[in-house]
Amino acid sequence: MTDQTLDPQIHVHELGRRARKAARGLLSASTEAKNTALREAATALRSRMAELLDANAEDVKSVEGKKPDSFIDRLRLTEDRIEAMAGALEEIAELPDPVGRQLATFERPNGLTIERVAVPIGVIGMIYESRPNVGADASALCLKSGNAVILRGGSESRHSTRVIVECMRAGLKAAGLPEDAVQTVQTTDRNAVAALLKADEFVDLVIPRGGRGLVELVRDQASVPTLLHLDGNCHSYVHAAADIGKAISVIRNAKLRRTGVCGATESVVVDRAVAEAFIPKFADAMAGDCELRGDTDAVAIDSRLKQATEEDWNTEYLDPIASVKIVDGLDEGIAWVDEHSSHHTDAIITEDAEAARKFMTSIDSAIVMHNASTQFADGGEFGMGAEIGIATGKMHARGPVGLEQLCSFKYLVHGDGQTRP
Repeated sequence: MTDQTLDPQIHVHELGRRARKAARGLLSASTEAKNTALREAATALRSRMAELLDANAEDVKSVEGKKPDSFIDRLRLTEDRIEAMAGALEEIAELPDPVGRQLATFERPNGLTIERVAVPIGVIGMIYESRPNVGADASALCLKSGNAVILRGGSESRHSTRVIVECMRAGLKAAGLPEDAVQTVQTTDRNAVAALLKADEFVDLVIPRGGRGLVELVRDQASVPTLLHLDGNCHSYVHAAADIGKAISVIRNAKLRRTGVCGATESVVVDRAVAEAFIPKFADAMAGDCELRGDTDAVAIDSRLKQATEEDWNTEYLDPIASVKIVDGLDEGIAWVDEHSSHHTDAIITEDAEAARKFMTSIDSAIVMHNASTQFADGGEFGMGAEIGIATGKMHARGPVGLEQLCSFKYLVHGDGQTRP
């Protein structure tokens, strides 16, 4: 439970001290012990499913009528979603241990042998909003990669987060590993976030996962290094050589499978050469399920589209709304996507391999897809077991952040009495 009597800075620093000690303990943890902790945590999630559902129902009730449906969908847990959380923990347990991997080795003329090996980053601060499953995914990925984690979930998910963290700590205890490798901030006081962002002495990396407001707050206020996940204004471009039926099927999934995820397509860009054929059929496929807002030419083709505004081209809706823009050819399509994308995930639908190659090499986004739904922008779908977020920057990690991206490296130098002249 949260405790509003806690002094945020003192509390966060205490969590940091405990996390730092736990991180040192994890340095020598065996792969077997880490995997045992993950499997035992998965068992705990399943055995406490009813309790977790009750806690989540309390969270959902607290925001009903106050938050949009997309927010509540991200917050809500079901038996299937809890089972997916538990399954993700078991999948991560089956993945190779990233710690200790030899990244490179070379021998110098003086006989020194130098290895570059993967090591944990240390203590991760994870700040996220409404999705309680992020706590489980982040904890599992940090544990397997040898990092301690301090979670600061959204206040709306505090009851769900409490149970999830208790399950993770139960797994650590069962494996004989330090329970403080997974901790959560015990106050909803916003000053705790500020304290975490300034806790350089204890925290090695902060990762925010949420809306633009949260990410910009972290970017602007953190003195701790950050790994940023900005918004997902994702585009799907229907090229002149697209298979229309394939394009409609793919983009309907990309938009509507789950509208509240960062990999959902928000803007559909259509080549003028196929606009007359594509837009009416696309409107048919989306009718009743998704509001379409188009430019003047798109509205002229199908009056079911509402007139878009300039704001629409840069909006991450996270709702059943999509913008539709007509462009004249591949070069204009690339230019449009490059200008308006948040550089998270963008896709081209085409049967022309050369056009696909040009689009994929020209669009400077973390993930670029060809003939596939942008909702595949997910660490689990990439075979990473889960993800801690999608990094949209270019330093250290980019795209889905999984086990390998939660490691740094160090050099091991082996000699036989060499001295430097």
